[in-house]
Amino acid sequence: MTRFFDPGQHEDETADARLRAAATARNRDVILAVLKTHLPERGSLLEVASGTGEHAAHMAGHFPNLHWQPTDIDPRHIASIDAWRIHVGQDNILPAKHLDVLEDRWPIDHLPAPLVAVMAVNLIHISPWEVTETLVAGAGETLGSGGVFYLYGPYKRFGAHTSESNEAFDASLKSRDPSWGVRDMESVVELAAEAGFGKPEVIPMPANNFSLVFKK
Repeated sequence: MTRFFDPGQHEDETADARLRAAATARNRDVILAVLKTHLPERGSLLEVASGTGEHAAHMAGHFPNLHWQPTDIDPRHIASIDAWRIHVGQDNILPAKHLDVLEDRWPIDHLPAPLVAVMAVNLIHISPWEVTETLVAGAGETLGSGGVFYLYGPYKRFGAHTSESNEAFDASLKSRDPSWGVRDMESVVELAAEAGFGKPEVIPMPANNFSLVFKK
């Protein structure tokens, strides 16, 4: 799986392992509002590509009966996630696990409650398309009936960009790695249907992003 780097990400000035991402500060509250409406109250959630760990640190406390399992491919991110977990002292955040979607078995055997949700924020446009294919298939295989699969990020609709800024962003992504890019929402929905999910609830978000909420 291609590794990625958020240029808005930097080490916390306290010189511990915590990292901060500017995008997380902008989107965490609007994402939380969606999750409050759609996540089950109990069980376990697997967050794929947790990045700095700030989403888990900010959101997990709002779901006290949901065990939050963060994962990432980057060792620096794993260290940051655990540093944030310790910093906020939220005991329903589990220690971070390494997960390369293309190579690793999903770390769900140890979960203290059944897996009821999988989420990935700002992943599929900064990774090769095969990551999206594997991610969606994995969510379909691991979630049972009623399970929630949540995706957030920019999308094209019916083959067209939804804004000039997204078109420029897409070009920028492809200049960094030709396998990256803003995906067609319809292609993602088709993959999800093949994996056993119903039609998603499509929620427009700030800055020309979307939340897609799939249910088994």
